[in-house]
Amino acid sequence: MTDLDAPPAGSPALPKILIVDDHAPNRLALRRLLARSGAELIEADSGNEALAACLDHDFALILLDVNMPEMDGFEVAELLGEDEGSRDTPIIFISAAYDDLHRLRGYGSGAVDYIAKPVNETILKSKVAVFLELYRRKSELQDALEQLSQHMRALEREVALRRETEKLAWHRASHDVLTDLPNRMLFMDRLDSAIERSRRHQRKFGLAYIDIDGFKPVNDTHGHPVGDELLKAIADRLRGLLRTEDTVARLGGDEFAVILESLDEGEAAGLRVCEVIVHDLRRPYLLDSALGPVTVTIGASVGLAMFPPHGDNREQLIRAADEAMYAAKRAGRNRCLLAVPG
Repeated sequence: MTDLDAPPAGSPALPKILIVDDHAPNRLALRRLLARSGAELIEADSGNEALAACLDHDFALILLDVNMPEMDGFEVAELLGEDEGSRDTPIIFISAAYDDLHRLRGYGSGAVDYIAKPVNETILKSKVAVFLELYRRKSELQDALEQLSQHMRALEREVALRRETEKLAWHRASHDVLTDLPNRMLFMDRLDSAIERSRRHQRKFGLAYIDIDGFKPVNDTHGHPVGDELLKAIADRLRGLLRTEDTVARLGGDEFAVILESLDEGEAAGLRVCEVIVHDLRRPYLLDSALGPVTVTIGASVGLAMFPPHGDNREQLIRAADEAMYAAKRAGRNRCLLAVPG
């Protein structure tokens, strides 16, 4: 194929036909017959050259002479059939020997059709046209499948991005911006779930309300940025004290709440956890400020209510824990008190 025969820039690549014959006049005759076939014609004068061409090109059709020296057409077809890249390429044998034995051997070697020499122009063009049309349709189908695959990948990326965006939006809506603890909304949802689980399995759990003692003086003395750092440090300590199944939430300001799941030992187990919380939150905090590091100390008043003895629904349980917390503050702060049964 000359440069003058090349398709215009940007147009689809032409399908390729490989003409294999050891006689140049035969190749020239086939080239002339197929000049207007709409395919790029590539020639090979031996079996080895044909095999090499199949490594470099994707052919729509191979016109293969049977009688060639060194390696005949049957051998070439068998070798092409063993290669993954060329095994599906249709092969039409061209041979002067057109008896049944030759045709059977040809089909056994992988041929899809047979043309006798001398080649009939009408038969050749008709058969070539069929295989070129099949190749075009196959290429169109492959292109369509690739486009569909690209659309599917793009859709999967969009769905994944949307899910991640929704997940992030839900996290932001359900968590405290400063401490990244569950906020009041998520806390109430977790509390409802804990009540349902406890009713279903007849197990106890605890609800602890925590109010930080001495937080306002830290804010007033060192400023709000230090107060914010203190709240984050308190949140980190509470996370470290609790089990993964428990929930610690920031309800607002310097108020926190903890859901203590599955307290089979009842009130005693809940009080032990709350005493640990009070003790641990009193340890000094080393915080950064605009003037350098600063050490602050605060306390915590904790009210503990148990489900079900202190309330069999959310409102009653919250009221009991809140009243116990204020009782702890009135009793001198930095302590944990158990709610009084209603």
